Amino acid sequence: MQKLDGKLLMTGVLAGITAALLVLGATAQPSLASILYAASALPVLIVGLGWGNLASIAAIVTAAALGAVSVSPMFAIGMALFTLAPAGWLAHLASLARPASEIGGPDNLMAWYPLSDILLQLCAFVAAAVILLGIIIGFGPELTSQLVDALTTAMSTQDPAMLPDPAALEQLKRTMLLLLPIIQGGTWVILLFTMYYIAMRVVSASGRAQRPREDIPSALRMNRNAVFIFLAGILACFAGGVPAMIGATVCGTFGAGFLISGFASLHLRSRGKDWRLPVLVLAYLSAIMLLPLLIPLIIGLADTRRAVALTPAQRADTPHDDQP
Repeated sequence: MQKLDGKLLMTGVLAGITAALLVLGATAQPSLASILYAASALPVLIVGLGWGNLASIAAIVTAAALGAVSVSPMFAIGMALFTLAPAGWLAHLASLARPASEIGGPDNLMAWYPLSDILLQLCAFVAAAVILLGIIIGFGPELTSQLVDALTTAMSTQDPAMLPDPAALEQLKRTMLLLLPIIQGGTWVILLFTMYYIAMRVVSASGRAQRPREDIPSALRMNRNAVFIFLAGILACFAGGVPAMIGATVCGTFGAGFLISGFASLHLRSRGKDWRLPVLVLAYLSAIMLLPLLIPLIIGLADTRRAVALTPAQRADTPHDDQP
């Protein structure tokens, strides 16, 4: 159990102030909104991974309170739901460890919570957050129709020839109804995991990390159970109505998890090969298009496993209150 001391709480409060300033900066700079908003998870992750759960809780509470005072309580709820709470939960999971002997390993080692399970829970957390946010803002056919109408009106003002015919416009609205939650959920999983990766490197470099810095290409894979969740999301997309929107959200978030693990697998498979650099550059450059993304997605789906990181017991003083 962590001791409640002023220095620990002050570290968390400073991290929370930094996170709140990043979010407020995102509202002031729309062109950098996504990057700054995602970066607000970084201070929470750093204090959570380096100083523990109490520091991350203090950061989350401070940032949410500043958001409520500066903008509105609903704004603070959005911050906590989309960025602060997932960051704190990721840091908590990454800090969980137990004796390796409890899972059949050596007596002198500690086993850390698997990275595959961390990614699985991140996908589930973001999916739930996107669904809840959709309920709050009333996302549905009516809102999507308004967004598409506003977009087409703006385009037709610049060039009347770009105005689609009614049939094509209706098809676009149906497509966007599923495409928006896929993009939103998938993008957010990728951004938050990127922040986790950066935070882990920062904390490891500072010497405060208890969890070992894993070799991401070999350790990062999706849990096998995620395949069934992804399949259920795909099937739900064909059901229509609310189930289709929920299924699209699940497809976006868990698809992003498989995409990340697919790229990690690609890094591992190309390690030491002469063609490594051009293949990786081509893979990342082609990621801006939909069809080439199917390749790392399929690789991620085909390569699922659950790797456990082990360290000497004397390096791991984290309370082992969960199973890896």
